[in-house]
Amino acid sequence: MGEIRVGTCSWTDKALVSSGWYPTGHRDAEGRLRHYATQFPVAEVDSTYYGLPSTRNSLLWTDRTPEGFRFDVKAFSLLTGHPTRPEALPAELRPILARQRGRAGIDPGLLDDVWDRYSAALEPLRASGRLGTLVFQFPHRLVPGRPAVEFLRRCRERAAGWPMAVEFRHPGWWREEHVDATTALLTELDTAAVAVDMVQTLPASVPPVIRVTTPQLALVRFHGRNSAWGTGTKEERFRHSYTPGELSEWTPRVREMAEQAREVHVLFNNCCGDAAVRAAQSMQHLLGLS
Repeated sequence: MGEIRVGTCSWTDKALVSSGWYPTGHRDAEGRLRHYATQFPVAEVDSTYYGLPSTRNSLLWTDRTPEGFRFDVKAFSLLTGHPTRPEALPAELRPILARQRGRAGIDPGLLDDVWDRYSAALEPLRASGRLGTLVFQFPHRLVPGRPAVEFLRRCRERAAGWPMAVEFRHPGWWREEHVDATTALLTELDTAAVAVDMVQTLPASVPPVIRVTTPQLALVRFHGRNSAWGTGTKEERFRHSYTPGELSEWTPRVREMAEQAREVHVLFNNCCGDAAVRAAQSMQHLLGLS
């Protein structure tokens, strides 16, 4: 059996910080992470989707966590084809991005430059053994087909040598007619398939398909089951308190994944108040990890 690690998709979310979950004396940046790392062995870094990471933060995160802790790091938005504000880039790259407006795609040279800066900043995490994987979350408009496959291959070539996981937001990738091809593609690319738990009553609902596509890692992200997904505010989209019954649906699936991968990361993204940490603690208990 592989090692199962349970955690949340942020330890710095404002709603979590204001919920009172962090004890007195552990509410500054250092104290929060040190306390979080006593409760969970893995965390997702969400801020790197909105802006490029820094070497300084990677060094601080390494210093503030025990040996063996894992960070799963979201890919920067430009690298996954999401809209990106010029202000999210270093000043010298902003004019290059501005010139891309209206074009069909982003200049590969700019993407290479952004990747070099992104990966260099994360090198301390990788060198210390704390990097779990890079999480490439692709937008809904990335639909199954040859252009998307070519884009995925370019992403993987750029990230050669790095652990990588892919989450698709378009449900077509995991529907019956595409699931085998999607599994084969990610297996060929040595890239972990991200399984998701989310509301299943919407056209955009991604089915909770389990496929282990690399022996190193399997990953599950729990987004909550709110029907406001895709339409409401962040709080509305992710507001959900998982019940023990809902979590129990996943315990045999997670154990099945652990039979095929060396590590399984189970991350909760229902980031309203302390809902994510409570769900993570419940999942740890259900899996016999606490």
